[in-house]
Amino acid sequence: MHKTAIPKSVVERVIARRGRELVYDDLDPRKTALVVVDMQNAFMLSSVAHSLCPMARAIVPNINRLAQAMRESGATVVWIKTTYTPETLQDWSTFYQLSRPEQAAKRAQALAAGSKGHELWAELDAQPGDITVEKKRFSAFIQGSSNLNEVLRERGIDTVVITGTVTGVCCESTARDAMMMNFKTIMVTDGNAAMTDADHNASLANFYLSFGDVMSTDKVIECLRRNAGKGLAAAE
Repeated sequence: MHKTAIPKSVVERVIARRGRELVYDDLDPRKTALVVVDMQNAFMLSSVAHSLCPMARAIVPNINRLAQAMRESGATVVWIKTTYTPETLQDWSTFYQLSRPEQAAKRAQALAAGSKGHELWAELDAQPGDITVEKKRFSAFIQGSSNLNEVLRERGIDTVVITGTVTGVCCESTARDAMMMNFKTIMVTDGNAAMTDADHNASLANFYLSFGDVMSTDKVIECLRRNAGKGLAAAE
């Protein structure tokens, strides 16, 4: 598990701006969704991965705990899967120019629909009542990537809790764009995984300064259960 360390100076700047450390801790489960980003074999299973993030395996128990707490409180669980399509070679050509041809080919193979790499990690507790959304870019919210925005709006969701891998790439991109799309957004400190602690913490600190809250798994679950107990999930 990553050793999370948000600099004291960052926390102080957040409090000075917002007036308190957390602004989204009064979660209404009925309007909240857990968004699990890219917890696929393509990032976790060494035999097929094109970009292996070993730490992603360590956060699986926390993601499963969050998913169960979400369901129990009346919240929504969404599994995001990156999917390669040949069209992206043209309409996202700048990304592929940043990689060697052999690496781009490995990515295409690992994330092709129906492949082993495209599948969710087997130990994740995905349930039939959950939602699965496929995306084509780092962010699930950017135009042309997926229909996640529409899926959530149709269900009255206004708050998203972001987990998955990699913290500073697809997770942070999705989280930042969620805020830009006017969702209350939370990144989970021990529910996201990066290549190094430094990468992980830099991403969380950058997000926390301007885009939303950062909370631990335990804190998110505490907030969900407290408000579920008040009957918010059944309100209206």
